[in-house]
Amino acid sequence: MQKEKHGTEEKSSVNARKLAHESLCRIEKNGRYSNIEVDVQLRSSELPGSERALYTRLVYGVIEKKITLDHIISGYSSKPVVGLDSDVLNAIRLGIYQLVFTDRIPEYSAVNESVGLVRKEKRGYVNAILRSFMRDGKRVTYPEEHIKYLSVRYSVSEPLVKKLIESLGDSAESYLEASGSREGVDLRINTILTNAGDALRITGGKISDIAPDVIRVRQLDEKIREGLEKGLWFVQDEASRIASAVVGAKPGDTVVDTCSCPGGKSFSMAIDMHNSGVVHSYDIHGNKLTLVQSGAERLKIDIIRTEKRDAREPDEALFGAADRVLCDAPCSGFGVISKKPEIRYKDVSESDRLPDIQLEILEGASKYVKKKGTLVYSTCTVIKAENEGVVGRFLERNPDFHIEDSPVIGSGMRMFRPDTDGCDGFFVAKMIRD
Repeated sequence: MQKEKHGTEEKSSVNARKLAHESLCRIEKNGRYSNIEVDVQLRSSELPGSERALYTRLVYGVIEKKITLDHIISGYSSKPVVGLDSDVLNAIRLGIYQLVFTDRIPEYSAVNESVGLVRKEKRGYVNAILRSFMRDGKRVTYPEEHIKYLSVRYSVSEPLVKKLIESLGDSAESYLEASGSREGVDLRINTILTNAGDALRITGGKISDIAPDVIRVRQLDEKIREGLEKGLWFVQDEASRIASAVVGAKPGDTVVDTCSCPGGKSFSMAIDMHNSGVVHSYDIHGNKLTLVQSGAERLKIDIIRTEKRDAREPDEALFGAADRVLCDAPCSGFGVISKKPEIRYKDVSESDRLPDIQLEILEGASKYVKKKGTLVYSTCTVIKAENEGVVGRFLERNPDFHIEDSPVIGSGMRMFRPDTDGCDGFFVAKMIRD
């Protein structure tokens, strides 16, 4: 096997690729979510920092580009892709991913190390496909039919392509093009404990252009992780922060977060309230409420009250008592495919029933709102039936609510997109009870 230039790099790099190969096979075999698998392996492995980054990129990258990779493989494999053994298929995927989608890994290393991931009797097959692809100049030929082209080009299922076109029209392609993996991490500053100036100095990040009190950093280094442990900030995407900011929570308010786990929006609203008032954080998954409780403790927030509750069955004791209510409804998640690559391949028909459920949840949330109070509905999807469609149906059935503009988003109802706003795809609507 041909080696990389430096002995120490060779050993750790091989380990990173081997670990990535094992993780991809486990994810495929056991249906485990990639973020859980990656987190477990990073915690238990002894890879150095740079190789941890390589491992992470390979796992997420191969999953994100799976349809594209399998399309390429099908042009060189004498067997159907679906008939290949998992270890062989994932070794070839890793090799082609490195050849096509990375620019700092030598070709010989990408090929030789990928071949070495399988047993000796299988190496000839893996090697033949990778070498043939290289001899063809690593050329990728896409299907001519538009739906199939978009599916292969951006590695999303054909049914999802069709659904996105239904909602986004001709701009669906620009949305998909911008929905690849985004570099960096967003941190919401805990202004109870620190300020933007100090946070910028410590993190070396950049203040968000669209989300209040959010800093974007390249990666979570030692100083930033230390700040996380001290509660100076927490990880929260710009989109999530915007949704909580539209609520406009103020000191002394009574706030309800109907679908709160894992707690980021509840934390943000409590910080906006300067830790004065009360935030009722409900969620149907009671076992996840410990995340809200531990997070609030770390952030030195003591106004959050957690309770297991189905949002469709609101607490009558709080009817008409809340100044502000956030309904961040469960959704298809098609706005966050850059962060959750498995969503690219999920059965889109499963989301067909969501608008009715979301409407029930929104109507349950509305019971808490006092007169002149605020109700915010948000999702992390770009599907209109789950967004404008739900809000429109709600307003028809509840004429005592109306849309009101928000200075945070420049209107009362808005969809954000990675191609136009540089953040996750999400939707937010602000309503007032008359």
